Amino acid sequence: MRASKYVEPALVMESKKKVVEEQQSHEKVVNWEDYQHEVARLSSLSSAVNEANYNKSLMQEKLNDYLQFEAESLSWSNQLDEMREKLEARKLVMGNTSMNLKVVQEKAKKQEDELNSQIRSLLMAGTSLSVASRSLQEENNSLAGERGYGHLKNVQKLLRMRQQFLVFQISLLYPVKVATGHTFDQELDSYSNNSKSGNPSGVKALDASGSLTISGLHLTVLPFKKMSFFTDKKEVQSSATALGYVAHAVSLIAFYLETPLRYPLRLGGSRTYICDYAPSVEPTSSDFTSISLPSLSSKPMEFPLFLEGQDTTRSAYAVFLLNKDLEQLLNFIGVESLGPRHVLANLKELLNNIFSPDYINL
Repeated sequence: MRASKYVEPALVMESKKKVVEEQQSHEKVVNWEDYQHEVARLSSLSSAVNEANYNKSLMQEKLNDYLQFEAESLSWSNQLDEMREKLEARKLVMGNTSMNLKVVQEKAKKQEDELNSQIRSLLMAGTSLSVASRSLQEENNSLAGERGYGHLKNVQKLLRMRQQFLVFQISLLYPVKVATGHTFDQELDSYSNNSKSGNPSGVKALDASGSLTISGLHLTVLPFKKMSFFTDKKEVQSSATALGYVAHAVSLIAFYLETPLRYPLRLGGSRTYICDYAPSVEPTSSDFTSISLPSLSSKPMEFPLFLEGQDTTRSAYAVFLLNKDLEQLLNFIGVESLGPRHVLANLKELLNNIFSPDYINL
């Protein structure tokens, strides 16, 4: 420890000695005669150094300004690039907007054309509507006049009164009356006071067990159910004659009411036929309340309203069609049928409703 303490001061002294020697080696000895020249030279060198330092500071300032300008220029260039990118994006958006605007303008043009055509159509329709309105007003005025709706109603009443008179003449020609003392289960028709349309004519209610006759002839059901050797020929002829009377009365009433019959009649007294345009095959069942024949041909078929030989099917079907004609006439004046097998009852119901005062005001 003590040795190290003595070594350190020695090293310090040596370093100081070396510094002094170096200073002495750099020192220059100048003569007095050259002193002024040396001072002038040093002065010029000092001024040159000062000028160099001044120029250096100026260059440093210019360099700083240039670096600042470069930084600002770089910043401006970056901003300019960003603005260019934004401008390009704006241009793209404007291009898309312009295209969309063109499409919208084209659609608007088409809609405008369609709207103009619709407006023209509306104007034409309005003109037609105004013309129709004026025409309707004129028609209303004409209907309200002396030759208008009131006159039409009066003419209709007169027509229905004339129809009542003509049908009354038919009822006098073919009177349908109630006959008592005849077996009910042998009658094809019986008249009851429980009719669907009531008793509009105000006539006295008939006995439920009373059977109907036309011109004094009964319309019996037995000959149309079966035919045998022991069948009464007079009864068969009487029923055929009665059906001929009914057919003639129905034909006249339909003519006076101006109603074409669905099943036309070929009149021939007790040899009357009824035509059916629907079937092309003959019926095979006697249950005509639910019969439904196929329409395979438009050629009419005639069915006799009288018995032909032993076959009763065609005659029974003819009676069924005759009752359908009566049902058609009843429906024409707003009345329902009494049933599919009540020929004389439906005929009397038709006559009573035509004779009623309500028929004039239909």
